[in-house]
This record gives sequence, C-alpha cells and structure tokens, in this order.
Amino acid sequence: MPPGNEYAAEQLKKQGNDHFNNGEYELAEQSYTFAIQKNSASPLIFTNRANARLKLKKWQEVIDDCIKSIELMQENMKGFFYLAQAQLAINHPNEALSSAIKAYDFCTESAQQTSNAATISAFVLKCKKAKWDIRERDRIRRRADLLSELELHMEKEYKASIEEIDAGVERGETGQIEGQEEKSRRKDEWEKKVGDLRTAFALSDPENLQKREVPDYLVDGITFEIMHDPVVTRNGRSYERATLIEHLKRSPIDPLTREPLTIGDLRPNISLKDACAEFMENNSGWVYDCEDGEHDADTRWAHLSSS
Repeated sequence: MPPGNEYAAEQLKKQGNDHFNNGEYELAEQSYTFAIQKNSASPLIFTNRANARLKLKKWQEVIDDCIKSIELMQENMKGFFYLAQAQLAINHPNEALSSAIKAYDFCTESAQQTSNAATISAFVLKCKKAKWDIRERDRIRRRADLLSELELHMEKEYKASIEEIDAGVERGETGQIEGQEEKSRRKDEWEKKVGDLRTAFALSDPENLQKREVPDYLVDGITFEIMHDPVVTRNGRSYERATLIEHLKRSPIDPLTREPLTIGDLRPNISLKDACAEFMENNSGWVYDCEDGEHDADTRWAHLSSS
C-alpha cells in the first residue's frame, strides 16, 4: 500500500467518526467506505462502518463488515458485538448468542474495554432470552394445533410483505433507508400480533400455554445460567459461587469493574439463594430441560478466560 494511502484512510476515518458523532450515519458510512478503499487492511475501519450500518439497519452489510474485521483481527470485541446485534436483528439468536459471548469474553479480558462489559453482558442475556422465546413458541405451537396454524399463516403474510418491500427497493421504487424503516415497522407489527394471539390462547389454557420466563435477577452474569449458590461482591453484583471462585483463581479482579477482588470479599446472598431455590422447585419440570439442553453449547465460551 502506498504510504499516502494509509494517511488518507486515517483522515477519512476521522471524518467518518465526526459524521457518526453528529448522527449523520449515511455520511459516516460513505466516509468509512472511502477509507476502506484506501486501506482495506484495517479491521477498525470495518467495525466503524459496521457501527454506522447498525444505525441504518443494514443488517447483512453489518454482518459482512464484521466478518471481514474479524478475519483481520480475531480478538475483536467490537466486531463480535456488532455481529451479534445484526444476527439477532435478522432472528438468528443462536448465532447472536455465540458472537455476544465471545465479545463478552474479549471485553472482560481487556482492562481497556471494561466500560462495555455491563452493556455486553445485558445483550448476552437478551440473546439468550430470544433463543428461549423461540423454544417457547415452538412448545406452545405443539400444544395447540390451532395456534400453530394461525401463527404460521401470520408469519407467511409477514415474510411476503418483507419480500415485497425488498422488491420495491431493488426496483428503485423505495429508498433503502425507507425500506429498512418499513421492514422494521412491519416486524414490530407482526410481533405484536403474535404476542396478542399467544396471550389470548394462554388465557384460555393457562396451565399449558402461558409463556414461561426466567427472571433476570436469578441469572449468573458469567455463565448466564440460573444460580444455585449466589454470592455478592463488594459492588453489589451477585454471581454463582463456584463460577466466580474459578474466575478469581485465575485473576483476582471483579469481572465487570476490574477492581481488586478476592474470595474472602465474597458474601452469601441468602435472600437470592432462597429465591433461586423457590423458582427451581416451582418450575423444575422445565427449567432443568432449559439448562441441560443448552449447557454444552453455551458454556464453551461463557466462562471467563485468564487475563
């Protein structure tokens, strides 16, 4: 690469950053694209453009940028985090969960990136919930043939409307941003209709058709599984005892704040332990199925690596 190209790419990237900070996402995307043309070996420019494209809801383009950035730099917290957001937006929660957990691992391993840990942790849980929602939807469908038939019909209509919008964009009848906004509106509308339909069926058969959920406060912030023996740190955050001790043996710091933390600083969270035990007892018929079915796949990346 000619020496001047790298400098030009950096200036164009800064220009893109200014546009992004001003909320001018299309101009930011354009500047980053010009920067990539000057220097296609910089993973950071690809993640910057991916972030701008996230704002524009160009999900597939985000995925393409993130994959390219990760190819250039494998330990890529932003690349995996933006990738996870796009994957979840196109209803691929399994892939999104895997990407989000990798982002979380990279984040907690780096002292420079800890300000993002809480945000990424919350997004991991969101992905896990989305994955759980799909399983719940399938379970409820199996319980009620009529509900299944109605949902499939609504989903077919929704997908047809999305294809119609895409066709309009391709023909030039609708702008790309306008098309993305309309698809987002149609998605929200479809999800609301499905939710209303499920609620109506659940009211008619609450024992079998009521949606089952795991409360956030029962979930460990490292493995993202339901806690059995929670302990609380000095900053008030609770974790599963065994998981946190394993982490502290590797690195004696708080997983989120990166402040010094030892095993002696931990205190049992008795009230939360009682709440976890009560929830497991009242829901043992399905909670263990949820945990066991996902454990092997999810925890490959869920435990914190040594710093």
